[in-house]
Amino acid sequence: MLKKIAITFIPFAMLLLYSFIACFIGYGLFLLLDGAIELRRLISRTTQVVLILSIYPVMRWLNNSAADLGFVTFKPFIKQLVSGAALGIVTLLPVLLLSYALDITVFDETVNWHLGKVLTSLLVTFLLAVLISLLEEPMFRGILITAYLKRIGVAATIFVSSFYYAILHFIKTKTVIPIESVSITDSFALMAEAFQNLLNAEHLGAFWALLMVGIFLAIMRTRLQLSLAWCIGCHTAWVWQIKMAHKITEVNYSSDLLYLISPYDGVIGPMVAMWLSLVICVYFGYERFSSRKA
Repeated sequence: MLKKIAITFIPFAMLLLYSFIACFIGYGLFLLLDGAIELRRLISRTTQVVLILSIYPVMRWLNNSAADLGFVTFKPFIKQLVSGAALGIVTLLPVLLLSYALDITVFDETVNWHLGKVLTSLLVTFLLAVLISLLEEPMFRGILITAYLKRIGVAATIFVSSFYYAILHFIKTKTVIPIESVSITDSFALMAEAFQNLLNAEHLGAFWALLMVGIFLAIMRTRLQLSLAWCIGCHTAWVWQIKMAHKITEVNYSSDLLYLISPYDGVIGPMVAMWLSLVICVYFGYERFSSRKA
């Protein structure tokens, strides 16, 4: 039991190590670029790059192939990605529409929309959403699930992979250090502040929502045994809708129901969390009913 608990901390230890390495690299880049990019951004992006570059070595270390992670050949991949995207639209759009209907969000009338701008925004945000999903899904619904499934069981794997997926969104800092006073110690101060942000109670609603997002996607991989393409498609559709919502709507801060969304991004929060919790409960209810009937 203790061994199972101990191995669940390995990803966190690796994240700390990668962040530590990124502090040195980020500071070096900061000096090389003569402060053209903020130190916090360089450290954050460097950490992400190190995480991405670690995927293949970790795959080799675990003796996993691309198929083991859930990848399929090109044609089925595209077909399943589209199916996943359709699922993503169906599962998030109702919440966005409800948020608007309840006057929690309103159309941003300051933006002058025309057909060309709409199409460009749709395309750019979609491509960005695909990129984000292609980077995150192999890590969380690929490597983590594959690594833990036989070691700690399905339920624990679903929770652990979803937990790490959720917390990664909050390891960040907004502190800007004046260029003239930046030193190597500031890199580690920013790193400490970023990890300390995990304890910010203001993000609890968003954390709950992202945890449920992770659980939803992990169930697709473990219980339904769908390919990673389904998860990438679903994730893409969610990110796409959220980014478009940011562009065409704004938060109504005078709403009495403002607590249903999180200040994290003005979209996800308790309402998304409750909706996905309901969807997951319905799935488990259906699964149990079907097994009894069989």
